[in-house]
Amino acid sequence: MIKGNIGEWSEIYTLFKIISDKKLFGGNSDIKKVESLVFPIIKVLRDESNGTFEYSYDNDIVVVSGNKEQFRIPLSKFKELASQLLEYLKAFSETTSSFPDIELFLNSFSCYSLKAKSSVKSDIRIVIHDLRTGTTPELGFSIKSQLGKPATLFNSSQGSNFIYKIGGNQLSQEQIDEINTLNSKSKIQDRVKMIIANKATLDFQKTEGTIFQNNLTLIDSLLPKILSEIILSFSTSKFNKLIDLVNLIEKLNPLSFDVSSNHKFYNYKIKRLLSDIALGMVPKTVWTGQLDSTGGYLVVKEDGEIICYHIYNRNEFEDYLLANTKIINPSSTRLKFGKIYEENGELYFKLNLQIRFIK
Repeated sequence: MIKGNIGEWSEIYTLFKIISDKKLFGGNSDIKKVESLVFPIIKVLRDESNGTFEYSYDNDIVVVSGNKEQFRIPLSKFKELASQLLEYLKAFSETTSSFPDIELFLNSFSCYSLKAKSSVKSDIRIVIHDLRTGTTPELGFSIKSQLGKPATLFNSSQGSNFIYKIGGNQLSQEQIDEINTLNSKSKIQDRVKMIIANKATLDFQKTEGTIFQNNLTLIDSLLPKILSEIILSFSTSKFNKLIDLVNLIEKLNPLSFDVSSNHKFYNYKIKRLLSDIALGMVPKTVWTGQLDSTGGYLVVKEDGEIICYHIYNRNEFEDYLLANTKIINPSSTRLKFGKIYEENGELYFKLNLQIRFIK
């Protein structure tokens, strides 16, 4: 019996749905399909634990090749099972679940796993027909489902701690103890606000991880400083959505860019960062700018509609990432941030970066 969580079953739903639709629609920043951005599907490729399965078309028949065997299945069967699985996913209440009728259909063409092969970065690969250029590129996608809990875009680590030196008014030991022992639900933000209320300043020094600092610098030399300002704004304002935080620092312009011609410096640079994160940049591994095989996302909406975002259409992809992500605080105990500490006679404070999808 195959059991899986809602994200894993969403991969199967996506497979059934895009095969039965025979086309993909690109999306805008509001996760709504753009009717003019349509890509007919030529074939779908999925790397299973027991080989690569290829799904192609012969009129209303889906030809499935796996393990050198060939299966011919009516297109209507994929459409029927996609609708059935969507109903199961909408009613999903357990941590993991099994759906015998879906499993029986998968087994009918020798498919025995829910997830793509773990060594392969793309959840699914699709050969499309680009109507604008007449080409047939193979595009790799990661599947993001809104049917379950929001996915994480950027996973935090201790290396993604941002280190600030405390300047301005000198804090007493009594004040330090009071700040460090604040234990509300929003304790990190409350500690930052109390530091500032005591007329002290938080001046960014560096990130805790050298590799992460250099990865950011590779993308843009000013990104470490820009991100430090965004994280500080997150801790002192009412905003957590990245687009709101970027708009806020565009107005504040903490790096004193020349905005006389209305250049959107912060917006552009953060979009570039999000795109590189989506395409493979992580804090603990040296980033070379070489994109991995996952070039974009297929977003499964709550109503079952699937929207396509791909580096192939970079502007739409970046608009989606900026408009649909937020900053959250991970575990401060696990990642060792959020308390004032002393080093070489100076006081410091760490904040952390974690980015999650809103839906």
